[in-house]
Amino acid sequence: MRRWAAALLLLALLAGAAYFFLLREKTVVAKVSSPQPAATIGSGSEAVVVSSTGKVVPWLPPPKEPPLPTLPLTEEPKSGQLAGTALQQARVLGAAPAPLRPYLERSYYGKSGVDVVLTTGIELRFGDASRAALKWQAAATVLADPSVTSLDYVDLHAPNHPSFAGSGHSLPPAP
Repeated sequence: MRRWAAALLLLALLAGAAYFFLLREKTVVAKVSSPQPAATIGSGSEAVVVSSTGKVVPWLPPPKEPPLPTLPLTEEPKSGQLAGTALQQARVLGAAPAPLRPYLERSYYGKSGVDVVLTTGIELRFGDASRAALKWQAAATVLADPSVTSLDYVDLHAPNHPSFAGSGHSLPPAP
């Protein structure tokens, strides 16, 4: 009887040690995250939110303030996932830094690729969605430059050397 009790005690200790040293660090922890809204398709009560990954999120209501920029689509894709140029636009819009988001009006795919139009009319020309965060940093640097008082566009194809020109639009107010 004592041998059985000792064997059971040893087995319990081994099981506890195995859990503590082998399994405890590898337990699953549930993480819930909501998608980051990047743009909308449509307007008004019919507007549908699109995430920065291009996924349509019909259960997420569009924020009232600041409004999300719109994509030039008339209806959401049946697959629930953007593709092609619309996906490129969603990725660019999703990478926008928080201080600039209130000034984003819309996006379209033009001759130069993805273009984002600010509420003041300034056009940001991204090309494709590659290095979008770096391109947004370059755009913010140009917009924050005190020597620049007005412009029409900022070309961000080469984010290390952005180019800009024009004098038709004033800069958005500083956040």
